[in-house]
Amino acid sequence: MVAIKLSWLENADREIALPSYETAGAAGADIRANFPLDQRDGLVLQPGARALIPTGLRLEIPLGFEVQVRPRSGMALKHGITLPNSPGTIDSDYRGPLGVIVLNSGDMAFQVTHGMRIAQIVVAPVVQGQFVLDDNLSETDRGSGGFGSTGVA
Repeated sequence: MVAIKLSWLENADREIALPSYETAGAAGADIRANFPLDQRDGLVLQPGARALIPTGLRLEIPLGFEVQVRPRSGMALKHGITLPNSPGTIDSDYRGPLGVIVLNSGDMAFQVTHGMRIAQIVVAPVVQGQFVLDDNLSETDRGSGGFGSTGVA
């Protein structure tokens, strides 16, 4: 288990639950909307609209790890609510406010309420590559085939 330090933002509602795993086998911890006092009614996302939803938190992620922000499958299926940059990455050296970009890809308006579980976060190890310029890349069966070159979708 990896410890992820959390800190409340000044205007956060400290009664809102911290990120939590809802089942023993869950890979993602649910994270909740935490609107500032003057926005506690939440907001309505019209179809096609997107918004940055505050969580009221900042994170300290250990070096060698990242936190990925992902959609919740039930919200995506039932309401078309997704995250357009999924998975979003929070780097270990970021200390700013944690916000979640939410997109309504459904056909009806959706109310994001204060305290609502809006996304899930997954802690993952990071391996940085060493990028080396080399004009002699090895050959493969696929070769330089482009998108869709492995068969019919």
